[in-house]
Amino acid sequence: RFLSEFSSYPDDLENYVLKPLFSFSGSGVVFHVKPEDLKSVPDEKRSKFMLQRKVQYLPVVQAPDGVVKVEIRLLYLWEPGAPCPRLVTNLARLSRGEMIGVKYNKDKTWGGGSVCFFEPSEASG
Repeated sequence: RFLSEFSSYPDDLENYVLKPLFSFSGSGVVFHVKPEDLKSVPDEKRSKFMLQRKVQYLPVVQAPDGVVKVEIRLLYLWEPGAPCPRLVTNLARLSRGEMIGVKYNKDKTWGGGSVCFFEPSEASG
């Protein structure tokens, strides 16, 4: 939710991240949120920040030197008049760092991006 929508904050802030809406490569994201982080956002900028439940990535892909975390992003397009969106591509992001992304993996092996291959089902056309 937008930070401006909260009248009080969750007690379990360790399960949330504070994100500016227009962040590139995780810049400005606070991963270990404290009440003072929330209070430090000026009133006029609170509608441009989100308090978002944290995703716990688990290492599941076996690499030669350990296991790696994976995030799969799917891109759908919904053409005007179409009954449903159509999956057009995907991106698999690999990580050993605390979060997914290059800046969290600079000193690690087997990080980066790839593509996922899958067989289309009848439902996907």
